[in-house]
Amino acid sequence: MAYPTDLAQQQLVTLPRASLAVLRAALLRDAGPGYASYLQEAGFAAGETMYAAFEAWLQAAGAAPVTSLGLTAFHAQLAAFFADSGWGHLRMRAVGDVLVRIEASDWSESDPSAGLDQPGCHWSAGMFADLLGRVAGGPLAAFEISCRSAGDPHCEWLVGSAEVLTFVYDRCSAGHALDEALAALA
Repeated sequence: MAYPTDLAQQQLVTLPRASLAVLRAALLRDAGPGYASYLQEAGFAAGETMYAAFEAWLQAAGAAPVTSLGLTAFHAQLAAFFADSGWGHLRMRAVGDVLVRIEASDWSESDPSAGLDQPGCHWSAGMFADLLGRVAGGPLAAFEISCRSAGDPHCEWLVGSAEVLTFVYDRCSAGHALDEALAALA
């Protein structure tokens, strides 16, 4: 069920999906591979506002405040918030108590026609890191491991502490499969 979000009250604006794709393409063209940090920084700056909008959305829906939601309810409500906001449909899964996997088959930042050789939803990675860090009560990091912009069937991010993500990245770089690296966290 969609609940109205007062964009002006929440300091939000609407933006066509095509604008995100053009922005990414222009940054990649002009800044090269370092373009990702620009988008991540912008996304991270949006986390506080997105968190506030999520809290207001929960209140309008008559749901419990974010701090009162259990993990399953939180995942369901956050997924509904992003779907209602036009970002896409999320599926969130906890990996133990140290990591969250977020998957979306229709994420707005992605562009299946982009033909990127790496995942490209960097704004979302920054935003997820800040928003979920606010929920967790401490700093988190995020990186995208698959992306529709790079030809994958869905976008997927890992969100956790920088130490945990470094551990997973190092294991994968050493030749371990992602699921094997994640299993080593337990």
